[in-house]
Amino acid sequence: MRAAGFKDWGMNQPKNVSFLGLGVMGGAMARHIAKAGHHLTIYNRSPERARRWQLANPGLAVRVAESPAQAAEGADVVLTCVGNDDDLADVVLGPTGVFAGIGRGAVFIDHTTVSARIARQIQVEARDLEVHCVDAPVTGGQAGAENGTLSIMCGGREAAVEAARPIMSAYAKRIVHVGKAGAGQTTKMVNQIAFSGIIATLSEALRFAEAAHLDLDKVYEAISGGASQSWQMDNRWHTMAKDQFDFGFAVDWMRKDLGVALDEGRSLGVSLPVTALIDQFYAEVQTLGGGRQDTSALVRRLPRKKQA
Repeated sequence: MRAAGFKDWGMNQPKNVSFLGLGVMGGAMARHIAKAGHHLTIYNRSPERARRWQLANPGLAVRVAESPAQAAEGADVVLTCVGNDDDLADVVLGPTGVFAGIGRGAVFIDHTTVSARIARQIQVEARDLEVHCVDAPVTGGQAGAENGTLSIMCGGREAAVEAARPIMSAYAKRIVHVGKAGAGQTTKMVNQIAFSGIIATLSEALRFAEAAHLDLDKVYEAISGGASQSWQMDNRWHTMAKDQFDFGFAVDWMRKDLGVALDEGRSLGVSLPVTALIDQFYAEVQTLGGGRQDTSALVRRLPRKKQA
């Protein structure tokens, strides 16, 4: 399906693609896009990070833009993966933002986790510019970005999502159109609410097993095939036991995401008492200096029982 005004290109032909935001997730996604044969332009608000990205990917020919607007000029597809609502508004809607340079019929894809409000605002602005817009937060973590196996939840019109799909397929194994503008972001909030709860109970279960002097490897073997099994258990049980917390998605970012979910819950009149409590648990981890550690560092707030 093709939206009215959509550029007349072959869906499988190389595109002019611009990627803005080269952090842990964005940098990996941009790499997959270039390796898929597209003509890539990159931009990062910190020019040094863009230079480091180039040095780390010497075999990839890319153009470096000096502003978001310059990155968007002549692009068939523009993608963003930045920090929060304010960052996204500046990069997209600011005087030198993406929408100051993007052309009619282009596709705009945002992978930032932000509020549904800013996602809907950007969709309205995109519609006025005749730009096809998708809010498309991701899940799968740093490993998923590096391995090209992310899951993406997309909000927007069906035709826009289908136009974006060939590019996103370069780094995703699952792309789901969940609803209208902003629905991608609210679905990501659902993911973070559920994910944070799993980490919280996994932390307590681990400390309980340690206090009971159980063999943690045997405990994992016994319970990981049953009702308590989860991705977090399979991938973080052993590393949490070893105090290893360097796996990408940081506590600081989890608190940002939970804050967005709690705000949305208030606007919907939905009570999220467990999520609010876990958000405070993560605040304790920040106080312990764990803000840049990954989310499994939640276990740090539960001290190990001293051996008798």
